[in-house]
Amino acid sequence: MNITAIGEILFDVYPERKVIGGAPFNFIHHVKHLTGKGDFVSRIGKDKDGEEILQYVRSAGFNDRYIQFDEAHPTGRVSVDLNDSKVPEFNIHSDAAYEYISFNNDLESLIKEKMDLLYFGTLAQKGKVTRHTVGNLWGRDIKYFCDLNLRQNYYTEDLIFKCLENSDVLKVNEDELKIINDLFLSEKFDLANAAGSIIRKFSLELLTVTVGSQGAHLFNAEESSHYKSEVNNIVDTVGAGDAYAAMLCIGYMNKWNISRTNKLAGDFAAAVCKINGAIPGSKDFYNNFINKIDS
Repeated sequence: MNITAIGEILFDVYPERKVIGGAPFNFIHHVKHLTGKGDFVSRIGKDKDGEEILQYVRSAGFNDRYIQFDEAHPTGRVSVDLNDSKVPEFNIHSDAAYEYISFNNDLESLIKEKMDLLYFGTLAQKGKVTRHTVGNLWGRDIKYFCDLNLRQNYYTEDLIFKCLENSDVLKVNEDELKIINDLFLSEKFDLANAAGSIIRKFSLELLTVTVGSQGAHLFNAEESSHYKSEVNNIVDTVGAGDAYAAMLCIGYMNKWNISRTNKLAGDFAAAVCKINGAIPGSKDFYNNFINKIDS
């Protein structure tokens, strides 16, 4: 089970601190620490933020061969504020290095020799260079996991269509599902009906719709599952969706039934809501879930 994520790595900048983030990196960090495997493809600037990120990526056990350097564009940054419900509000800085991920021999070797599944989203693809690179990775004999992650206005109808068309697994939240429904389905919005129509239209194997504090719905062509984990003492919800995606992907690759997949993914996301930020400070955080994966 060799999972690769491509896309943004950046600093989430809060009023009082900054932390490494980006949905693809959060996702693959969890995958690697839960399974022992995972590769990450991104691009950082030749600046202080980039140096800090590179050190962290290495310390987390990743091969930095797939981290590209950009002398012309800065390392990505997102300004983050938490509202009264502790839900993050993002302001994404434009023209960042991760928008310029280039296709090269290292990537060609990675997809031919090591990759069983590729995770991607839309944010990094707002840059035409990264969009071209991701497109070059589609259509291979592997699986594709799309975590749509529509941010601000950094997406187009054409990009969404191509992402869905090239996916085996799709993760969206309810608002994103409504956007897809309005763009591609000529029907009044209903969550379950829209999910079923999208599965059929784009030949998806799995589709999950996260609904915030109400948990997540997971669908395949034959059945569905809804699960809501009880969460007390929420610190913040930053990265909860990325944690859910990581466990969902592991369940998909291990061919778990959708009820088990949805429960473990929901419980893992709930655990991340009890820590500061998207990534735990200690590897011990993962031990309980590693045991559940292996059981």
